[in-house]
Amino acid sequence: MPGRILVVDDLATNRIMMKVHLADAHYDVLQAAGGRAALDIARREAPDLILLDMMMPDLDGISVCERLRADPATAEIPIIIVTAATDARSRLRALAAGADDFLSRPLDELILLARVRSLLRARETAQELALRDGTERLLGFSEPAQGFAPPGRIALVAARAETAAGWQAALAGRLTDRIVPMTRAEALSPDPGHAVPDLFVIEGDLGGPGGGLRLLTELRSRSETRHAAVLIVLPPTARETAAMALDLGANDLMTAPLDGAELALRLKAQMARKRQADRLRDTLRDGLRMAATDPLTGLFNRRYALPHLARIAERADRTGRRFAVLLLDLDRFKAVNDRHGHAAGDAVLVAVAQRLRDNLRAVDLVARFGGEEFLVALPDTDATAACAAAERLRRVIGAAPVALPGGGDLQVSASIGVAMGGAEAGTVSALIEAADAALYRAKSAGRDRVDGPATD
Repeated sequence: MPGRILVVDDLATNRIMMKVHLADAHYDVLQAAGGRAALDIARREAPDLILLDMMMPDLDGISVCERLRADPATAEIPIIIVTAATDARSRLRALAAGADDFLSRPLDELILLARVRSLLRARETAQELALRDGTERLLGFSEPAQGFAPPGRIALVAARAETAAGWQAALAGRLTDRIVPMTRAEALSPDPGHAVPDLFVIEGDLGGPGGGLRLLTELRSRSETRHAAVLIVLPPTARETAAMALDLGANDLMTAPLDGAELALRLKAQMARKRQADRLRDTLRDGLRMAATDPLTGLFNRRYALPHLARIAERADRTGRRFAVLLLDLDRFKAVNDRHGHAAGDAVLVAVAQRLRDNLRAVDLVARFGGEEFLVALPDTDATAACAAAERLRRVIGAAPVALPGGGDLQVSASIGVAMGGAEAGTVSALIEAADAALYRAKSAGRDRVDGPATD
């Protein structure tokens, strides 16, 4: 489902132009003509991102941003402040108020859409954290978030040592984190005696045009640095490189020469997001492993899946968005155990679980529901997208045979039932029953197929 974006501007022409840009990229656009209306719509509709004009007659963008950040219901929504102002003071006010970014008019469509894509990816991570935390509390094994975070480590990577030293001087006294100039080689081969940097500030033209982007892709490909935050520094005219950097996984951008106060604000925001994401990964790895995962496949188990599905349903009821539940059952699985042994059956379950994991979004839920049955929940998904996802999973499961422990391989297939949830869709139990009935129809119709709701 495309992201839903709230455009806030008191000038109708500005709203229309923004809507055209976003609608062409298949985003769902909401509009508000003033700050107070924006606050009401944000609380009621829970958009995925807000594009907020800075100067409005009833309530200016800075005040709106501060109020959105102070309200738990809207605090995590990414905000881009859009204005005709270009001065450093306006940028600092916006960032200090909690804006994720600041864009000056006239807007560059390429940069705007790249920023939107980047922030929506970050939003998806934040939503996943909120869902996981809620589920863990229901299960009774969520630990309270730590109130104190130790200083982080920030690496400054530039082609010339003098450039990195200048950045370090600009940040002096503004951050409590440890700031370390590094060469490209040191960034790619961290000293075993030191912690891996939490955040990298990288010169875009590192050792030549595009060098910083090449370093970015290397960092994203390595397990040690894959989850580090990255801010790329570019010349003001490098618009295409800027868009490419965001799409390659840069978390933020700045143009040279750097303003120390603005850089510090951006680094603080990125460090906070990095710590939040680290907390999510640590919780999933450690807190849930024994209590909520299936020991064979590593997927979530039924105990986790049911309360998490209830959380998805609660959010859907609140926002008016739909979600899908898929029940997958491996065809003729009993025959696999009977003919090839339980070790072969286990190998099939592990392989199918991995194929499901590899073909779903981070925000989706996939669980081993019992025996050879799996449950998948797809938040923010309509019936057309849900059935398409089910068909994709069915094809992936049967695309390649599964290697068996004793040698040889085995072709497997799955039948899938799809049911849709959302406002007035009934209880979670009723939704699972509807998916189970669709699964039964798929089995009865010949197996290796999908049955679900009619699509538009």
